[in-house]
Amino acid sequence: MSAVILKNIICGDRPCDIYIKDDRIAAILPAAPDRASCGEEMKAEVVDCTGKHALPGLVNSHTHAAMTLLRGIGEDICFSDWIDKIWVEEEKIDPDYIYWATKVACLEMIKTGTTTFYDQYWHVPAAAGAVAEMGLRAVLSYVHLDHYDEAKSELQRKECSDLYARSLSWPDNLSLSVAVHSVYSVSESQILWAAEFARKHGLRINVHLCETEKEVTDCKSAHGMSPVRYLDSLGVLGPDVVAAHTLWLDPEDIRILADRHVSCVHNINSNLKLASGYRFLYNELRDAGVNVCMGTDGCASSNNLDLLEAMKTAALVQKAWRRDPAAMPLDELMAMATANGADALGLDTGRLEAGKLADILIVDTDSSFFLSNAAFLANFVYSAHSDCISSVICGGKFLMRDRKVPGEKEILEGARKVLERLGSRK
Repeated sequence: MSAVILKNIICGDRPCDIYIKDDRIAAILPAAPDRASCGEEMKAEVVDCTGKHALPGLVNSHTHAAMTLLRGIGEDICFSDWIDKIWVEEEKIDPDYIYWATKVACLEMIKTGTTTFYDQYWHVPAAAGAVAEMGLRAVLSYVHLDHYDEAKSELQRKECSDLYARSLSWPDNLSLSVAVHSVYSVSESQILWAAEFARKHGLRINVHLCETEKEVTDCKSAHGMSPVRYLDSLGVLGPDVVAAHTLWLDPEDIRILADRHVSCVHNINSNLKLASGYRFLYNELRDAGVNVCMGTDGCASSNNLDLLEAMKTAALVQKAWRRDPAAMPLDELMAMATANGADALGLDTGRLEAGKLADILIVDTDSSFFLSNAAFLANFVYSAHSDCISSVICGGKFLMRDRKVPGEKEILEGARKVLERLGSRK
Protein backbone atom coordinates (compact mmCIF):
# COMPACT_ATOMS: atom_id res chain seq x y z
CA MET A 1 0.00 0.00 0.00
CA SER A 2 1.15 3.54 -0.77
CA ALA A 3 -0.30 6.68 0.75
CA VAL A 4 0.21 10.43 0.34
CA ILE A 5 -1.29 13.43 2.11
CA LEU A 6 -1.31 16.69 0.15
CA LYS A 7 -1.20 19.01 3.15
CA ASN A 8 -2.92 22.40 3.19
CA ILE A 9 -3.64 22.50 -0.54
CA ILE A 10 -6.44 24.73 -1.84
CA CYS A 11 -9.22 22.63 -3.31
CA GLY A 12 -12.00 24.76 -4.76
CA ASP A 13 -11.89 27.81 -2.51
CA ARG A 14 -10.67 26.36 0.79
CA PRO A 15 -7.51 24.79 2.21
CA CYS A 16 -7.79 21.00 2.40
CA ASP A 17 -5.78 17.90 3.11
CA ILE A 18 -6.14 15.39 0.30
CA TYR A 19 -5.49 11.84 1.44
CA ILE A 20 -4.43 9.49 -1.37
CA LYS A 21 -4.37 5.76 -0.75
CA ASP A 22 -2.97 3.53 -3.49
CA ASP A 23 -4.42 4.86 -6.77
CA ARG A 24 -7.49 6.68 -5.37
CA ILE A 25 -8.48 9.76 -3.44
CA ALA A 26 -9.42 8.29 -0.06
CA ALA A 27 -10.63 11.55 1.51
CA ILE A 28 -10.64 15.32 1.10
CA LEU A 29 -10.63 16.84 4.59
CA PRO A 30 -10.53 20.40 5.97
CA ALA A 31 -6.89 21.40 6.49
CA ALA A 32 -5.74 20.55 10.01
CA PRO A 33 -2.44 21.58 11.65
CA ASP A 34 -1.91 18.13 13.19
CA ARG A 35 -2.31 16.22 9.93
CA ALA A 36 1.47 15.82 9.63
CA SER A 37 1.54 13.61 12.72
CA CYS A 38 -1.36 11.64 11.26
CA GLY A 39 0.87 10.93 8.32
CA GLU A 40 3.11 8.79 10.49
CA GLU A 41 0.15 6.88 11.86
CA MET A 42 -1.22 6.22 8.36
CA LYS A 43 2.25 5.51 6.98
CA ALA A 44 1.66 8.29 4.46
CA GLU A 45 4.11 10.68 2.85
CA VAL A 46 3.07 14.22 3.80
CA VAL A 47 3.66 16.85 1.09
CA ASP A 48 3.37 20.47 2.20
CA CYS A 49 1.29 22.26 -0.45
CA THR A 50 0.72 25.54 1.35
CA GLY A 51 -0.15 28.26 -1.15
CA LYS A 52 -0.73 25.78 -3.96
CA HIS A 53 -3.98 24.74 -5.65
CA ALA A 54 -5.27 21.29 -6.62
CA LEU A 55 -6.98 20.58 -9.94
CA PRO A 56 -8.07 17.33 -11.59
CA GLY A 57 -5.58 16.00 -14.12
CA LEU A 58 -6.46 17.17 -17.63
CA VAL A 59 -7.94 14.71 -20.14
CA ASN A 60 -6.81 15.11 -23.75
CA SER A 61 -9.71 13.44 -25.55
CA HIS A 62 -8.16 13.33 -29.01
CA THR A 63 -4.57 13.19 -30.12
CA HIS A 64 -2.02 11.31 -32.20
CA ALA A 65 0.71 11.20 -29.58
CA ALA A 66 3.66 10.01 -31.67
CA MET A 67 3.29 12.92 -34.07
CA THR A 68 5.60 14.76 -31.66
CA LEU A 69 8.46 14.05 -34.07
CA LEU A 70 6.48 15.32 -37.07
CA ARG A 71 6.09 18.92 -35.90
CA GLY A 72 6.34 21.51 -38.61
CA ILE A 73 6.54 19.16 -41.59
CA GLY A 74 3.43 20.57 -43.28
CA GLU A 75 3.23 24.28 -42.56
CA ASP A 76 0.99 26.80 -44.36
CA ILE A 77 -0.90 24.25 -46.45
CA CYS A 78 -4.56 23.26 -46.55
CA PHE A 79 -5.93 20.12 -44.88
CA SER A 80 -6.13 17.97 -48.03
CA ASP A 81 -2.48 18.68 -48.94
CA TRP A 82 -1.41 18.32 -45.32
CA ILE A 83 -2.97 14.89 -44.80
CA ASP A 84 -1.47 13.60 -48.07
CA LYS A 85 1.93 14.70 -46.83
CA ILE A 86 1.32 13.07 -43.43
CA TRP A 87 0.40 9.74 -45.01
CA VAL A 88 3.64 9.77 -47.01
CA GLU A 89 5.69 10.49 -43.88
CA GLU A 90 3.90 7.81 -41.90
CA GLU A 91 5.01 5.16 -44.37
CA LYS A 92 8.54 5.63 -42.97
CA ILE A 93 7.82 5.14 -39.29
CA ASP A 94 8.36 1.91 -37.34
CA PRO A 95 7.77 0.64 -33.77
CA ASP A 96 11.04 2.14 -32.49
CA TYR A 97 9.96 5.55 -33.80
CA ILE A 98 6.53 5.19 -32.15
CA TYR A 99 8.08 4.17 -28.83
CA TRP A 100 10.35 7.21 -28.55
CA ALA A 101 7.89 9.66 -30.10
CA THR A 102 5.22 8.51 -27.63
CA LYS A 103 7.64 8.91 -24.74
CA VAL A 104 8.24 12.49 -25.90
CA ALA A 105 4.46 12.99 -26.03
CA CYS A 106 4.02 11.62 -22.51
CA LEU A 107 6.80 13.87 -21.25
CA GLU A 108 5.16 16.90 -22.85
CA MET A 109 1.71 16.00 -21.53
CA ILE A 110 3.02 15.46 -18.00
CA LYS A 111 4.74 18.85 -18.03
CA THR A 112 1.55 20.54 -19.29
CA GLY A 113 -0.85 18.83 -16.90
CA THR A 114 -2.45 16.05 -18.92
CA THR A 115 -2.82 12.78 -17.00
CA THR A 116 -5.14 10.92 -19.42
CA PHE A 117 -5.20 10.87 -23.21
CA TYR A 118 -7.14 9.19 -26.01
CA ASP A 119 -4.72 8.22 -28.76
CA GLN A 120 -5.18 7.22 -32.36
CA TYR A 121 -1.97 6.13 -34.06
CA TRP A 122 0.17 3.31 -35.42
CA HIS A 123 2.19 0.44 -33.88
CA VAL A 124 0.05 0.40 -30.74
CA PRO A 125 2.14 -2.17 -28.80
CA ALA A 126 5.15 0.16 -28.99
CA ALA A 127 3.04 3.09 -27.81
CA ALA A 128 1.62 0.97 -24.98
CA GLY A 129 5.12 0.15 -23.79
CA ALA A 130 6.07 3.81 -23.73
CA VAL A 131 2.95 4.90 -21.86
CA ALA A 132 3.26 2.10 -19.31
CA GLU A 133 6.80 3.25 -18.52
CA MET A 134 5.78 6.91 -18.23
CA GLY A 135 2.81 6.22 -15.95
CA LEU A 136 0.09 8.18 -17.70
CA ARG A 137 -3.44 6.90 -18.22
CA ALA A 138 -4.27 6.23 -21.88
CA VAL A 139 -6.84 4.71 -24.19
CA LEU A 140 -4.97 3.57 -27.31
CA SER A 141 -6.82 3.01 -30.57
CA TYR A 142 -6.16 0.47 -33.26
CA VAL A 143 -6.70 2.52 -36.45
CA HIS A 144 -8.72 1.15 -39.37
CA LEU A 145 -7.60 3.03 -42.49
CA ASP A 146 -7.92 0.82 -45.55
CA HIS A 147 -8.35 3.40 -48.34
CA TYR A 148 -10.95 1.00 -49.81
CA ASP A 149 -8.25 -1.64 -50.37
CA GLU A 150 -9.59 -5.13 -49.50
CA ALA A 151 -6.11 -6.52 -48.86
CA LYS A 152 -5.51 -3.78 -46.28
CA SER A 153 -8.95 -4.43 -44.79
CA GLU A 154 -8.16 -8.08 -44.16
CA LEU A 155 -4.74 -7.30 -42.70
CA GLN A 156 -6.18 -4.67 -40.37
CA ARG A 157 -8.93 -6.98 -39.15
CA LYS A 158 -6.36 -9.60 -38.19
CA GLU A 159 -4.08 -7.04 -36.55
CA CYS A 160 -6.99 -5.59 -34.58
CA SER A 161 -8.05 -9.03 -33.33
CA ASP A 162 -4.50 -9.94 -32.37
CA LEU A 163 -3.98 -6.62 -30.59
CA TYR A 164 -7.16 -7.06 -28.57
CA ALA A 165 -5.90 -10.42 -27.28
CA ARG A 166 -2.59 -8.82 -26.41
CA SER A 167 -4.26 -5.86 -24.65
CA LEU A 168 -5.89 -8.15 -22.08
CA SER A 169 -2.56 -8.31 -20.26
CA TRP A 170 -1.97 -4.54 -20.28
CA PRO A 171 -1.63 -2.71 -16.93
CA ASP A 172 -4.68 -0.98 -15.44
CA ASN A 173 -3.69 2.48 -16.71
CA LEU A 174 -4.01 1.32 -20.35
CA SER A 175 -6.99 0.20 -22.38
CA LEU A 176 -7.70 -0.49 -26.04
CA SER A 177 -10.09 1.27 -28.40
CA VAL A 178 -11.02 0.79 -32.04
CA ALA A 179 -10.70 3.73 -34.44
CA VAL A 180 -12.36 4.30 -37.78
CA HIS A 181 -10.17 6.99 -39.29
CA SER A 182 -12.94 8.73 -41.24
CA VAL A 183 -15.80 8.18 -43.67
CA TYR A 184 -13.59 9.24 -46.59
CA SER A 185 -10.68 6.90 -45.86
CA VAL A 186 -12.37 3.68 -44.69
CA SER A 187 -14.64 1.38 -46.70
CA GLU A 188 -18.20 0.78 -45.52
CA SER A 189 -17.57 -2.91 -44.88
CA GLN A 190 -14.55 -2.05 -42.74
CA ILE A 191 -16.49 0.58 -40.78
CA LEU A 192 -19.15 -2.01 -40.01
CA TRP A 193 -16.60 -4.66 -39.03
CA ALA A 194 -14.73 -2.26 -36.74
CA ALA A 195 -17.91 -1.10 -34.98
CA GLU A 196 -19.13 -4.66 -34.51
CA PHE A 197 -15.76 -5.80 -33.18
CA ALA A 198 -15.60 -2.90 -30.72
CA ARG A 199 -19.07 -3.59 -29.36
CA LYS A 200 -18.48 -7.31 -29.11
CA HIS A 201 -15.52 -6.60 -26.81
CA GLY A 202 -16.84 -3.53 -24.98
CA LEU A 203 -14.37 -1.07 -26.54
CA ARG A 204 -14.72 2.63 -27.36
CA ILE A 205 -15.00 3.70 -31.01
CA ASN A 206 -12.95 6.70 -32.15
CA VAL A 207 -13.64 8.55 -35.41
CA HIS A 208 -12.73 11.81 -37.15
CA LEU A 209 -16.09 13.32 -38.04
CA CYS A 210 -17.11 16.44 -39.97
CA GLU A 211 -13.63 17.92 -39.66
CA THR A 212 -13.75 19.88 -42.93
CA GLU A 213 -16.39 21.32 -45.18
CA LYS A 214 -15.02 19.20 -48.03
CA GLU A 215 -15.56 16.01 -46.01
CA VAL A 216 -19.24 16.89 -45.64
CA THR A 217 -19.66 17.88 -49.28
CA ASP A 218 -17.93 14.73 -50.54
CA CYS A 219 -19.97 12.48 -48.26
CA LYS A 220 -23.21 14.03 -49.50
CA SER A 221 -22.07 13.42 -53.08
CA ALA A 222 -21.08 9.80 -52.36
CA HIS A 223 -23.90 8.77 -50.01
CA GLY A 224 -26.56 11.44 -50.31
CA MET A 225 -26.21 12.45 -46.67
CA SER A 226 -23.84 14.09 -44.17
CA PRO A 227 -21.12 12.04 -42.44
CA VAL A 228 -23.17 12.03 -39.22
CA ARG A 229 -26.27 10.73 -41.01
CA TYR A 230 -24.17 8.22 -42.96
CA LEU A 231 -22.63 6.68 -39.83
CA ASP A 232 -26.03 6.73 -38.16
CA SER A 233 -27.56 4.89 -41.13
CA LEU A 234 -24.93 2.18 -40.59
CA GLY A 235 -25.81 1.89 -36.91
CA VAL A 236 -22.34 3.04 -35.84
CA LEU A 237 -23.24 5.99 -33.61
CA GLY A 238 -23.83 5.34 -29.93
CA PRO A 239 -22.67 6.23 -26.40
CA ASP A 240 -19.43 4.32 -26.98
CA VAL A 241 -18.44 6.66 -29.86
CA VAL A 242 -16.03 9.56 -29.37
CA ALA A 243 -16.11 11.82 -32.44
CA ALA A 244 -13.20 14.17 -33.02
CA HIS A 245 -13.68 17.66 -34.51
CA THR A 246 -17.47 17.67 -35.30
CA LEU A 247 -16.98 21.12 -36.76
CA TRP A 248 -19.26 21.18 -39.78
CA LEU A 249 -22.66 20.23 -38.38
CA ASP A 250 -26.24 21.19 -39.12
CA PRO A 251 -29.13 21.09 -36.60
CA GLU A 252 -30.17 17.59 -37.65
CA ASP A 253 -26.59 16.31 -37.18
CA ILE A 254 -26.58 17.77 -33.67
CA ARG A 255 -29.92 16.16 -32.86
CA ILE A 256 -28.62 12.76 -33.99
CA LEU A 257 -25.39 13.11 -31.99
CA ALA A 258 -27.43 14.02 -28.91
CA ASP A 259 -29.96 11.22 -29.40
CA ARG A 260 -27.15 8.66 -29.82
CA HIS A 261 -25.22 10.06 -26.81
CA VAL A 262 -22.04 10.52 -28.86
CA SER A 263 -19.21 12.48 -27.18
CA CYS A 264 -17.70 15.24 -29.33
CA VAL A 265 -14.13 16.55 -29.06
CA HIS A 266 -13.19 20.15 -29.82
CA ASN A 267 -9.68 20.49 -31.32
CA ILE A 268 -9.48 24.25 -31.79
CA ASN A 269 -5.76 24.79 -32.46
CA SER A 270 -5.58 22.09 -35.11
CA ASN A 271 -8.73 23.36 -36.81
CA LEU A 272 -7.41 26.93 -36.85
CA LYS A 273 -3.92 25.93 -38.02
CA LEU A 274 -5.23 23.95 -41.02
CA ALA A 275 -7.98 26.52 -41.69
CA SER A 276 -10.58 23.78 -41.35
CA GLY A 277 -12.93 26.18 -39.59
CA TYR A 278 -13.49 27.97 -36.31
CA ARG A 279 -17.23 28.04 -35.64
CA PHE A 280 -17.42 25.05 -33.35
CA LEU A 281 -21.05 24.80 -32.24
CA TYR A 282 -20.37 24.41 -28.54
CA ASN A 283 -23.56 26.08 -27.27
CA GLU A 284 -25.75 24.13 -29.65
CA LEU A 285 -24.13 20.80 -28.78
CA ARG A 286 -24.23 21.51 -25.05
CA ASP A 287 -27.85 22.65 -25.13
CA ALA A 288 -28.81 19.50 -27.05
CA GLY A 289 -27.23 17.43 -24.27
CA VAL A 290 -24.05 16.33 -26.06
CA ASN A 291 -21.00 15.59 -23.91
CA VAL A 292 -18.33 17.97 -25.27
CA CYS A 293 -14.62 17.39 -24.55
CA MET A 294 -11.28 19.03 -25.33
CA GLY A 295 -8.40 17.70 -27.41
CA THR A 296 -5.18 18.96 -28.95
CA ASP A 297 -5.05 16.67 -32.01
CA GLY A 298 -1.52 15.65 -33.03
CA CYS A 299 1.59 17.82 -33.05
CA ALA A 300 1.79 17.71 -36.85
CA SER A 301 -1.22 20.04 -36.92
CA SER A 302 -1.51 21.62 -33.46
CA ASN A 303 2.27 21.66 -32.92
CA ASN A 304 2.02 20.95 -29.18
CA LEU A 305 0.06 18.92 -26.65
CA ASP A 306 -0.59 21.77 -24.22
CA LEU A 307 -4.28 21.36 -23.36
CA LEU A 308 -4.30 24.53 -21.25
CA GLU A 309 -3.31 26.53 -24.32
CA ALA A 310 -6.10 24.84 -26.29
CA MET A 311 -8.61 25.68 -23.55
CA LYS A 312 -7.77 29.36 -23.68
CA THR A 313 -7.91 29.48 -27.48
CA ALA A 314 -11.23 27.63 -27.55
CA ALA A 315 -12.85 30.09 -25.17
CA LEU A 316 -11.48 33.17 -26.92
CA VAL A 317 -12.60 32.01 -30.36
CA GLN A 318 -16.09 31.15 -29.11
CA LYS A 319 -16.44 34.60 -27.55
CA ALA A 320 -15.18 36.30 -30.71
CA TRP A 321 -17.25 34.62 -33.42
CA ARG A 322 -20.42 34.67 -31.32
CA ARG A 323 -19.75 38.26 -30.19
CA ASP A 324 -20.65 37.06 -26.72
CA PRO A 325 -18.12 37.33 -23.86
CA ALA A 326 -20.22 34.88 -21.84
CA ALA A 327 -19.73 32.09 -24.39
CA MET A 328 -17.92 29.03 -22.96
CA PRO A 329 -17.84 29.92 -19.23
CA LEU A 330 -14.82 28.92 -17.17
CA ASP A 331 -16.50 26.12 -15.23
CA GLU A 332 -17.78 24.53 -18.44
CA LEU A 333 -14.38 24.94 -20.10
CA MET A 334 -12.71 23.18 -17.17
CA ALA A 335 -15.27 20.38 -17.29
CA MET A 336 -14.60 19.90 -21.02
CA ALA A 337 -10.91 19.37 -20.24
CA THR A 338 -11.46 17.05 -17.26
CA ALA A 339 -14.75 15.41 -16.24
CA ASN A 340 -16.34 15.38 -19.71
CA GLY A 341 -13.31 13.69 -21.21
CA ALA A 342 -13.25 11.11 -18.44
CA ASP A 343 -16.96 10.41 -18.99
CA ALA A 344 -16.39 10.01 -22.74
CA LEU A 345 -13.72 7.39 -22.07
CA GLY A 346 -15.65 5.65 -19.30
CA LEU A 347 -12.90 6.37 -16.76
CA ASP A 348 -13.36 7.11 -13.07
CA THR A 349 -11.26 10.26 -13.10
CA GLY A 350 -11.51 13.95 -14.01
CA ARG A 351 -12.91 15.09 -10.63
CA LEU A 352 -11.45 15.86 -7.22
CA GLU A 353 -13.76 13.67 -5.17
CA ALA A 354 -13.27 10.93 -2.61
CA GLY A 355 -13.27 7.56 -4.35
CA LYS A 356 -12.08 8.88 -7.71
CA LEU A 357 -8.76 7.94 -9.25
CA ALA A 358 -6.00 10.13 -7.83
CA ASP A 359 -5.09 12.09 -10.96
CA ILE A 360 -4.19 15.49 -9.53
CA LEU A 361 -2.33 18.64 -10.59
CA ILE A 362 -0.55 20.80 -8.04
CA VAL A 363 -0.51 24.39 -9.27
CA ASP A 364 2.04 26.87 -7.91
CA THR A 365 0.54 30.36 -7.70
CA ASP A 366 3.77 32.08 -6.63
CA SER A 367 4.06 34.15 -9.80
CA SER A 368 2.88 37.43 -11.29
CA PHE A 369 0.03 35.65 -13.09
CA PHE A 370 -1.82 34.99 -9.83
CA LEU A 371 -1.21 38.28 -7.99
CA SER A 372 -4.65 39.78 -8.65
CA ASN A 373 -7.73 39.08 -6.56
CA ALA A 374 -9.45 37.41 -9.50
CA ALA A 375 -10.76 33.86 -9.19
CA PHE A 376 -8.01 31.24 -9.39
CA LEU A 377 -9.52 29.54 -12.45
CA ALA A 378 -9.61 32.80 -14.43
CA ASN A 379 -5.93 33.38 -13.80
CA PHE A 380 -5.06 29.74 -14.47
CA VAL A 381 -6.77 29.65 -17.88
CA TYR A 382 -6.36 33.19 -19.20
CA SER A 383 -3.19 34.51 -17.52
CA ALA A 384 -0.83 31.72 -16.60
CA HIS A 385 0.95 29.11 -18.70
CA SER A 386 1.24 25.40 -18.07
CA ASP A 387 4.61 25.82 -16.37
CA CYS A 388 2.66 26.94 -13.28
CA ILE A 389 1.85 23.22 -12.83
CA SER A 390 4.58 22.23 -10.40
CA SER A 391 3.70 18.58 -9.77
CA VAL A 392 1.55 15.91 -11.41
CA ILE A 393 0.06 12.81 -9.80
CA CYS A 394 -1.51 10.01 -11.83
CA GLY A 395 -2.99 6.96 -10.16
CA GLY A 396 -1.57 8.09 -6.82
CA LYS A 397 2.00 8.30 -8.13
CA PHE A 398 4.05 11.43 -8.72
CA LEU A 399 4.98 11.64 -12.40
CA MET A 400 6.47 15.11 -11.93
CA ARG A 401 7.73 16.86 -8.79
CA ASP A 402 8.73 20.50 -8.81
CA ARG A 403 8.79 20.50 -12.64
CA LYS A 404 11.18 17.52 -12.77
CA VAL A 405 10.24 14.37 -14.70
CA PRO A 406 12.58 11.38 -14.24
CA GLY A 407 14.49 10.41 -17.39
CA GLU A 408 13.72 13.56 -19.38
CA LYS A 409 17.23 13.91 -20.81
CA GLU A 410 17.32 10.25 -21.89
CA ILE A 411 13.93 10.56 -23.60
CA LEU A 412 15.06 13.53 -25.67
CA GLU A 413 18.30 11.79 -26.59
CA GLY A 414 16.46 8.65 -27.67
CA ALA A 415 14.13 10.71 -29.86
CA ARG A 416 17.06 12.51 -31.50
CA LYS A 417 18.63 9.18 -32.42
CA VAL A 418 15.38 8.04 -34.06
CA LEU A 419 15.22 11.23 -36.11
CA GLU A 420 18.86 10.81 -37.16
CA ARG A 421 18.17 7.25 -38.29
CA LEU A 422 15.08 8.24 -40.29
CA GLY A 423 16.94 11.18 -41.78
CA SER A 424 19.68 8.90 -43.06
CA ARG A 425 17.00 6.61 -44.55
CA LYS A 426 15.52 9.41 -46.64
